[in-house]
Amino acid sequence: MKHYIFLIVFSLVIFGCKPKKGVVTKKKNSPVERVVYDKTTEKPSVEIVKSPEIPAEKPKVINSTEAYIDAFRDIAMLEMQRYHIPASITLAQGILESGSGRSRLAVEANNHFGIKCHGWEGDKIYHDDDASQECFRKYNEVLSSYEDHSKFLTGRSRYAGLFKLKPDDYRGWARGLRQAGYATDRQYPEKLIGLIERYRLYEYDQMVLGKNSKLNTVAQSIETINSADSQLITHKVQAGDTLYSLSKKYNTTVERIQQLNGLTSTNLSVGQELKIKE
Repeated sequence: MKHYIFLIVFSLVIFGCKPKKGVVTKKKNSPVERVVYDKTTEKPSVEIVKSPEIPAEKPKVINSTEAYIDAFRDIAMLEMQRYHIPASITLAQGILESGSGRSRLAVEANNHFGIKCHGWEGDKIYHDDDASQECFRKYNEVLSSYEDHSKFLTGRSRYAGLFKLKPDDYRGWARGLRQAGYATDRQYPEKLIGLIERYRLYEYDQMVLGKNSKLNTVAQSIETINSADSQLITHKVQAGDTLYSLSKKYNTTVERIQQLNGLTSTNLSVGQELKIKE
């Protein structure tokens, strides 16, 4: 009996220890959403168009020493004819004192020689020079500045010795101006002489004196007729002259020259004689 019981228990133990089959749980595949982008579709480009900026009108100033010489050489020769001051000296002083026409005094006051008030009863401008806010003469036109420069030198006894020099002695004039007190800069004579020789300004002295027949056109280019009430300035057109260049040279306007001469266009002919001012 014990033997049967043992067999039954042993059988139960053996069958109870057999491994159970594993249960595999398969996960269901979750659906995957795909987003397809159309690469051919691009964002529209936006072109921003800015309104063109209109620059403020700037004062017209002479932009080079060569242009300054071209603009005022005839006036300097005219002053030499009238007052016996070398045209080379006048031009060199104008270039140096006005910065070739670009200084504040030149642009705002037409003062090309840095002449201070000294009892001047006309318009004035105040400008820092040797001292702060010194009084300088103001002119309506550049031609008046050149003429006043001539009168300034001829009307003061301290410059009288200069007029005893030969009219083409620009070196003597340059040194004499410094000695007479026109400028305080010790290098003033050398600066004037340097400008005269660099730009061959002495040729304009030769024109006036008739020593250079090839270049002697001053009598043809400018004529002055003095009367009790007015001064007529005429100009004989040369190659390269335009109404605009003449208007800048004589500090007038294209319209005024056209009006004086009955011109309906800007065309000029070499040899044509124009009234500039009357």
